[in-house]
Amino acid sequence: MKQIEMILLNFEEIRRRSLKLWQGLPPEHYNWKPDKDAMTCLEMIRHVLESEHYFHVIVNRRGNLGNYPSPWEGKEYTDVQSEINFANTYRIDFMETVASFSNEDLNTIEIIRAEKNQRRKLGDYLLRIAYHEAVHTGQLLDYYRTIGIERPLIWD
Repeated sequence: MKQIEMILLNFEEIRRRSLKLWQGLPPEHYNWKPDKDAMTCLEMIRHVLESEHYFHVIVNRRGNLGNYPSPWEGKEYTDVQSEINFANTYRIDFMETVASFSNEDLNTIEIIRAEKNQRRKLGDYLLRIAYHEAVHTGQLLDYYRTIGIERPLIWD
């Protein structure tokens, strides 16, 4: 298996598990959060979906985010499935972009985020994007446990 195929598989597996978790969230808990400074369950789901688009723009621009108008700006929160549906086109575009990279690209393209004093090879940066979603999946699992609702089995 090529490096890019493994990275794509990682993105797909993380999202598959995230979807199981997100779609298991009862609507009455959409606005639950553990404290006043935390994201609600639905805000966290949107954060993951919106961040993937944000990271896609960063990858396309090789780190220079510039003037980034988020497609989610001003969008009302409704329900989990609407959030997933809205993000789907952006997800497809992102995955196509990732699939277009060669193994050589993963090691030669640099993502330079001057405002964060960050310089990463593309392969490294893509794995960090996947990690971001995985961390929030774990965080949301903890929310479920704290609320006392059934946690979907994502460890299949």
